[in-house]
Amino acid sequence: MSAFPTDQVIDIDENITVDQAALKPDEYQRINEEYKIWKKNTPFLYDTVLSHALDWPSLTCQWLPDVESPAGENYTKHRLILGTHTSRTAKDYLMLVEVILPKTHAGIEGEDQDASNDRNKEGSANKGKRVDVLADYSETRGELGDYNPLSSARMRIIQRINHQNEVNRARYMPQNPNLIATKTVSGDVYVFDRTKHSSEPGTDGICRPDIKLKGQKKEGYGLSWSTLKSGHVLSASDDTTVCHWDIQSYQKGNNSLDPLRTYRGHTAVVEDVDWHAEDANMFASVGDDRKLMIWDTRSENYNKPSQQVEGHAEEINAVAWSKASPTLMLTGSGDHTVALWDIRRLDLKLHSFEAHHDEVLQVAWSPHDPTIFASSSTDRRVHLWDVSKIGEEQTPDDAEDGPPELLFVHGGHSNRPTDLSWCPNPEKRFHLATTAEDNVVMVWQPSKNIYGGDELTISPQELEAETE
Repeated sequence: MSAFPTDQVIDIDENITVDQAALKPDEYQRINEEYKIWKKNTPFLYDTVLSHALDWPSLTCQWLPDVESPAGENYTKHRLILGTHTSRTAKDYLMLVEVILPKTHAGIEGEDQDASNDRNKEGSANKGKRVDVLADYSETRGELGDYNPLSSARMRIIQRINHQNEVNRARYMPQNPNLIATKTVSGDVYVFDRTKHSSEPGTDGICRPDIKLKGQKKEGYGLSWSTLKSGHVLSASDDTTVCHWDIQSYQKGNNSLDPLRTYRGHTAVVEDVDWHAEDANMFASVGDDRKLMIWDTRSENYNKPSQQVEGHAEEINAVAWSKASPTLMLTGSGDHTVALWDIRRLDLKLHSFEAHHDEVLQVAWSPHDPTIFASSSTDRRVHLWDVSKIGEEQTPDDAEDGPPELLFVHGGHSNRPTDLSWCPNPEKRFHLATTAEDNVVMVWQPSKNIYGGDELTISPQELEAETE
């Protein structure tokens, strides 16, 4: 009898392959081998892996906050915001995708309650061990057990909205998740009320946003809605500006809206922007000028931040305020590191997280665990970190795997990740969604043995190291 949890879902789309045409021969061979090793070891490392091959890569990914739990069913329904990047060879869309995940202990097809109880007893007796680990695993299917359609995970597109060229980033408004803002290649920010658009796009292919936010001349990726002021949104741009709009000042009859303010403190591309979680007047921005800037919207000087620091040796790509500790924030950089900052002493970097092998692209705090965050990198990896483990003693063997604060390494993508998002459902607190340039969207959860504190014992013969 396998000791894998009965609610484990390993569902890897067999259409996913490493793109040989886009890589040099030696690079393809290395990445393809790494992917095969990762895929083989997923039952040991994850409780959930759901991968889906898209027709085009998505540059954006965000869970919507709602969860549907149908009465009497053994699954829950979640929704993701995605977008297409067709390189203008086909129509582009803003998309909503439904994700169906089994409830905890949803069960395996054909297993009655007595068998389930026996399985649970066996799991308790073998806590921290894996017994007969590959008995139920099919490498061909990439699945564990024989899940029925209701307990297996699935993804399906439930809405497509015409969009003018690729969707660089899409984020919903916290006070009304039906309002979704998108970053465009023209520099405009579009706002869509998804309830006013049909589930299928208009056949004419014309993009009809409900509001066009004007003011920036070049594209960008940073986009942030205020959780404290309804309708207030920030946009970072390659034209070196940050624009701030209040969509509540929008008037019907004219779907264009000019910014309340335009901030011009950066001297190079502004990569990211983030509103503070507790101070409605504060936000942070970062850019290719290697600067981290803190802004106060009450100031009348839009060209000078209230604080700034040259935070990294290379460009800064990402910034994220802590939701639990209002003075703490993270930055991710082209220098391969993530930095932890306290705005009370912005001249002093609290800690540098060093394990990525290429530029860091995104950082995101867990909405459920105040010390845990995720980072993604051009090295094709997504790292999970635990700030509370900084400075813990390590054995020499453990130190070879990385610093003590490195909790988990997700290696399921064969190309650069484009976005990541933590699932907001507390019952799925370690579920993340990631997208990448490999045309894949993944929903995944590390094994509870890894983040839950249980010691996992696997022989070297059973687990192949990813670095082999």
